Amino acid sequence: VQLQASGGGLVQAGGSLRLSCAASGRPLSSYHMGWFRQAPGKERDFVAAINWSGSNLVYADSVKGRFTISRDNAKNTMSLQMNSLKPEDTAVYYCAAKPRVLSVQTGSDYAYWGQGTQVTVSS
Repeated sequence: VQLQASGGGLVQAGGSLRLSCAASGRPLSSYHMGWFRQAPGKERDFVAAINWSGSNLVYADSVKGRFTISRDNAKNTMSLQMNSLKPEDTAVYYCAAKPRVLSVQTGSDYAYWGQGTQVTVSS
């Protein structure tokens, strides 16, 4: 499966952005999906995940209550609605996929990655 992330940009603290991830090549319903981010000089961190059907959502503590992950398998897309953004949310955001036979609860085993989209939150 090929993944294409989009929707990043520059926003002021307290603002909102919506990231999208478009999949091609295989049905998105075959995969659990996740969002990760990497700030300059830091390791890539898990942000959120959604299981193949959309019934199970997992969030990093740092984004709980502010970010919402969703998916539309009919359109082969996944989204991340980011509200109440903070400067520390600044990073390159990546969407990723892993086969649904694996657990959605862990932030590991993602085999497919999009190219990343930059999110910058100014203070």
